Order: sequence, then C-alpha cells, then structure tokens
Amino acid sequence: MRIIIFGPPGAGKGTQAKLISDEYNIPHLSTGEIFRSAIKNETPLGKEVKSILDTGDLVPDEKVVGLVEEELKKEKYEDGYVLDGFPRTVPQAKAFDKILKEKNKSLDAFLQLQVPEEELIDRILSRGEGRSDDTPEKIKNRLNVYWEETQPVLNYYQEQDVVRKVEGVGSIEEIFRRIKKALED
Repeated sequence: MRIIIFGPPGAGKGTQAKLISDEYNIPHLSTGEIFRSAIKNETPLGKEVKSILDTGDLVPDEKVVGLVEEELKKEKYEDGYVLDGFPRTVPQAKAFDKILKEKNKSLDAFLQLQVPEEELIDRILSRGEGRSDDTPEKIKNRLNVYWEETQPVLNYYQEQDVVRKVEGVGSIEEIFRRIKKALED
C-alpha cells in the first residue's frame, strides 16, 4: 500500500503516519524527520535546510525529490509506505508520479487531513518542539506558504481520484478510525 498523508503544518500527519505504519506494517517516510535529523547532526544538507526553514520557506523541489527518490530505492519500501511531508508542490507530485511509473507502481490513497486554521496554530504552539519557526508570525507564514504552494497538490491528486478527505479534529484514536475507514472504502 502506497499512501500520502497530506495536510497543513500541525494537522497531525506525523502522528497518524506512525499509526498507519504500525497498522499496515509499512514504513513511514517523513521528509521533515530526515531534514530535522540532518539539522541536528549539522550535516551539509542540515545546514542548508536550516537556513531555508528559519525563514519559513519550503526546501527547493529538486532537493526534496532527490532525497525521496534516493530513500525509496531501499528495499524496505518495496511493498509500500506512507509518505508524510511529500509531495508539497505540483512539480514534486509530478516527479513522484514519474518515480512510481518507473517502478510500475501506483498511489493507493492520498489522505487529506482537514483541520481549521485556529486549531492548527494552537497545536503548533502547544507541541513544544522548539522549532525556530514556531512563533505565531512564522506559523502564519508557513500556513500561507502551504495554502499558496501546497494546496494545488490536492487539486492535482483529485484529478487522479485517489483523494480521501479525513476530518482531522478529535482524539488521535478518533482520527485514526476515520483514516482506516477511508482506506477501506
């Protein structure tokens, strides 16, 4: 099963992706986790990404696509995965389609977590990750970047008829039950 979990910052993608990974025994690939690890370890990629993220902007498409493509070559992804934080732009989505086509695979589901903006801001401020961009102003910028640059990805996948909308408000368990139902439908 190949799944994309999609939604704005603070929607709960990482939390739900881990549950999906456990439930369906598929690996969870989070571009954010890869970037955070690189930043923490002060790798060249980490230093470059940190300066981009500190402004609240998105990492360039080529860099993200290359990273994901390289990661997906690993054997553990052969039988499926849940992608979290990728694709974030239409060019990334098109590049991902090309990766799938080359492997003769297809996307099974695009799960869109729907959460009101006020809830997103509250969640991000309360999660206490201590990210340099977790201030109300930078969060609003990240959400604006999301709506402008990332929302078109939803439209792109709606044309492929793989989008499953999931209400992302409630307990973690309630949201996960909705996700399982969406995947079974």
